[in-house]
Amino acid sequence: MPGHDRVMDQVYSRAGSARSRLPGQQTEMTRHFLNVPLLALLIGTVSPASARDMLPPGFAYLRDVDSSIAQDMRYATADNFTGHPLPGYAAGECILRREAAEALKRVQAELSKENLSLKVYDCYRPTRAVRAMEAWAQNSKPDGNDSEATKRFYPALPKRNLFRLGFIAAQSKHSTGTTVDLTLVKLPAAPAPAFDPAARYGPCTGPAAKRAPDTGIDMGTGFDCFDVRSYGASRAISPEQKHWRGVLAAAMRRHGFANYFREWWHFSYVGAPDPRAYDFEIKPRGR
Repeated sequence: MPGHDRVMDQVYSRAGSARSRLPGQQTEMTRHFLNVPLLALLIGTVSPASARDMLPPGFAYLRDVDSSIAQDMRYATADNFTGHPLPGYAAGECILRREAAEALKRVQAELSKENLSLKVYDCYRPTRAVRAMEAWAQNSKPDGNDSEATKRFYPALPKRNLFRLGFIAAQSKHSTGTTVDLTLVKLPAAPAPAFDPAARYGPCTGPAAKRAPDTGIDMGTGFDCFDVRSYGASRAISPEQKHWRGVLAAAMRRHGFANYFREWWHFSYVGAPDPRAYDFEIKPRGR
């Protein structure tokens, strides 16, 4: 906090000057500048740095670039395949490299003409969260049975196979801030019912009405559905679901994003240099 440091430098400089005076001269100055309540008052007048000011160079909160894009940040909640919030997600906020966020803004502007909106599920992902995902995938029970609350994300696969099949990886482009998981929403969007951790939701491959609540257009599976039906070119979905996947993929492609073939929701921005992975915590954006 540069402002905080400047104030403290002035305080300590003046206090030091006071101490250098003769004993009879420094009493009043010492009382004035070394008074603890006064120090507290001076420090309190300096506004702390906001979370956006603490981001690494080149990163931005998506809300600061385009606040009209809906956000449903699943890894900051229990509504994900691990059943609990992941490390590093102290807030449900989308953070991206600025060039990727600006590209999403252009996608949103195009879609809004068709009364559609983007909705993001995940953006930048701290490497500590990636490690937690890997640890979760490797920690399978010997009999292959897993929690009913999380099994809905991989109804046709043993959990121990998720890593081998490439649904979960030891490294993620999300950690570079250039990759985003998202879907489409019809406008005006109705609010979704609240997620209930105690509810028994249907599998991610089942009818949309029986899955966990989501305002997104039905793409044939839910988000983070570890199943071949999530493949972008899957033929096991309806013509309408295939149409909407095509609308999303085409709009994203026109603005510099490439789709990961196993996940219809996963897109990486290819118009920026490949940056390194980061592990800073996602914090509340503030005002």
